[in-house]
Amino acid sequence: MARPYICLLALAAMLLLGIATISRSRGLRDKAHQSAPRIPSQFSQEERVAMKEALKGAIQIPTVSFSPKELNTTALAEFGEYIRKVFPTVFKTSFIRHEVVGEYSHLFTVHGSDPSLQPYMLLAHIDVVPAPDEGWDVPPFSGLERNGFIYGRGTIDNKNSLMGILQALELLLIRNYIPRRSFFIALGHDEEVMGVNGAQKISALLQARGVQLAFIVDEGSFIFDGFIPGLKNPFAMVAVSQKGLINLMLQVNTTPGHSSAPPKETSIGILAAAVNRLEQTPMPNMFGDGPMKMALQELANEFSFPTNLFLSNMWLFRPLVSRLMERNYITNALVRTTTALTMFNSGIKVNVIPAVAQAIVDFRIHPAQTVQEVLKLAKDIVADDRVQFHVLNAFDPPPISPYDDQALGYQLLRQTIQSVFPEVNIVVPGTCVGNTDSRHYSNLTTGIYLFNPLYLQPQSFRL
Repeated sequence: MARPYICLLALAAMLLLGIATISRSRGLRDKAHQSAPRIPSQFSQEERVAMKEALKGAIQIPTVSFSPKELNTTALAEFGEYIRKVFPTVFKTSFIRHEVVGEYSHLFTVHGSDPSLQPYMLLAHIDVVPAPDEGWDVPPFSGLERNGFIYGRGTIDNKNSLMGILQALELLLIRNYIPRRSFFIALGHDEEVMGVNGAQKISALLQARGVQLAFIVDEGSFIFDGFIPGLKNPFAMVAVSQKGLINLMLQVNTTPGHSSAPPKETSIGILAAAVNRLEQTPMPNMFGDGPMKMALQELANEFSFPTNLFLSNMWLFRPLVSRLMERNYITNALVRTTTALTMFNSGIKVNVIPAVAQAIVDFRIHPAQTVQEVLKLAKDIVADDRVQFHVLNAFDPPPISPYDDQALGYQLLRQTIQSVFPEVNIVVPGTCVGNTDSRHYSNLTTGIYLFNPLYLQPQSFRL
């Protein structure tokens, strides 16, 4: 997978403008809807080359998380040394406090000159998911550049954000920047495996210190280009909500036997029927409960007739729009709790009927539902007492963050996006179909906003 390195420059530019703006402006809420000027070029050619090389170096460190207890700790320690080397000004500035949390996560406290202003926080994560060599044009941890693209695991999730944030701060400090408003930078080391030892510990530390945040910005959404038929112009989506999760193990226990004299039903057959019912019976469509309805209404004028008519009159055409959203697997994930069978395990020998069959189903919970609601629905759909349900991991969706005219964090992001990307005329609220470290910080703020300033196109959407 490849991503143009210029995206890192855009990310750094966005943060340069965003940090500076919030530090000097209390009137952002009133100014957010005004036409934002394009941010001027702030990087020398030497700085641009340095940014690119810094990202390449970060990609080359294989900070892989396999499970909560199986991390590449050698690489994580190496990465900690790497950012010290690449961003020396950040680490030696007197008004910045750096702490290592949970052995490999990093917390930066940037003290502003006005303690009366409520601080905010920027998030990113160090770890990446495993990356087998198969399917890559170049080795996944090579950081090689080809035709203006940097290849490697982490170029989009999430070392681009991490390096962009620190690069932005480094360049601001070199330009003698002193913020008025304090802010935090939190870099978790185990986001890909639930964030229990990284973000969760940072959150607990800040809570113990009595910290409350104006808002948080994390990864989770993009600038979408070409995803919606009939929509010619790109649009940015700032996720104001994210899904919850249940990892559910279904298990069937029966009497073992020999394949020469099989029973009428086996553990595998019973369980296969159960998971088939789950796959064939989607969770309820929740379109209208959450930000997606407003997002489509704001996009209405970008479409031609009759789509603009449908989206502008949701009171009448909501059922039709809802059904259309279900037809595409990407938009379907925005309107309901999704059901994904991810593991199935049974059998020990070709001629032995197994006593036990197990399957794991991954539910991503719509913000309008809860763990208990989805668990009850799953049991009702299976409707078989022989199938046992075991919850492996579960958490409810975080509360939906405000995105009205008075929502400081949302309006700041909206203004900044349009400054950095003047071709993006529309910024809409949305839902992140995954989970990020930000959910661990919901006790510190009511405003959690997910956005990564990269263009995402259908041909790039490979899982």
